[in-house]
Amino acid sequence: MSKVQESVAPPRAACEALFAPTHLGALALANRIVMAPMTRNRADARGVPTPLMAQHYAARAEAGLIVAEGSWPDPEGQAYCRQPGIASDEQVAAWRRVTQAVHERGGRIVLQLMHAGRIGSRHIKGEGVATVGPGDEAARGKVYTDSAGMQPFDTPRALTTEEVRERVAMHARAAWRAREAGFDGVELHATSGYLPMQFLCSRTNRRDDAYGGSVENRVRFAAECLEAMSEAIGADRVGLRINPGNPFNDVADADPAATHARLLRRIAPLGLAYVHVMRAPVEGLDAFALAREHFPGPLILNDGFGAALANEAVTLGRGEAVSFARDFIANPDLVARIRRGEAPRPFDRATLYTPGPEGYL
Repeated sequence: MSKVQESVAPPRAACEALFAPTHLGALALANRIVMAPMTRNRADARGVPTPLMAQHYAARAEAGLIVAEGSWPDPEGQAYCRQPGIASDEQVAAWRRVTQAVHERGGRIVLQLMHAGRIGSRHIKGEGVATVGPGDEAARGKVYTDSAGMQPFDTPRALTTEEVRERVAMHARAAWRAREAGFDGVELHATSGYLPMQFLCSRTNRRDDAYGGSVENRVRFAAECLEAMSEAIGADRVGLRINPGNPFNDVADADPAATHARLLRRIAPLGLAYVHVMRAPVEGLDAFALAREHFPGPLILNDGFGAALANEAVTLGRGEAVSFARDFIANPDLVARIRRGEAPRPFDRATLYTPGPEGYL
């Protein structure tokens, strides 16, 4: 648990702001309590969502909005074992069962699109599926594989300029497939060291074409993905997730505040549904204030919030909604618990990524 996260929920009377309805673009939320995306590795070996996943998300449909876990738009973008995709007809049909289950309970759900870029392994994706990135330098670190245990990340192949544009189109196709699957919208995962952030960061993007070098060029890939996704399904159903300064998966940027400010100014005219911004891990960088200054649309705030701090943030206008991750793991009834003023149950870390229902249902 984050050191800033509260452990006890206050009475409902103290959280009125969290229970007020709102709109994030075309998304009508019954409350301001959002379920954050969390990789839980419960898809099958082909990345097809399972019946367990339908039960899991449906049980949490009382959230104002569910952001379903990061899903790969193409097999080359897969990062983890048993991670779902949105690239095949079979995956679309299986996701449709998930979205239907959520909608039947009155919920709203969007899908996070996550291309892992250089964070990949042939032991997960299979031989013949490329690992690609802005450059050809492998990320430091290892990833768990079901077949061979912990393995170092593969060395990526640097994308050509034309191939970068093809990955932009790939995101638009994935957004369209998500709508076919019944999702109310999509969110671009542009943090945690995955492909959009690899382009954003100065250390992982040393390209000399239109997608590298200057900050204007480094934000181009993420911005063009959002533009293409917006054209495919409407900007008011598209969100963006950022976390300036996040070093996860071996990324670093010389000036994360300036880079993300430029990205936000670039996409401001699009009319996106929201920006989902995580608390910055860099001392002195207020990511929430940065996003509010440079993005005119709604914000979802994330990381380290208990009910009272979340309510305060919404009341003060720092964000229109707040997302919770860990508290939703062991508390499908989290919204009701906040309403009753009950503390959330602790979750079991040992079952976060294991297959099966234990720690998931």
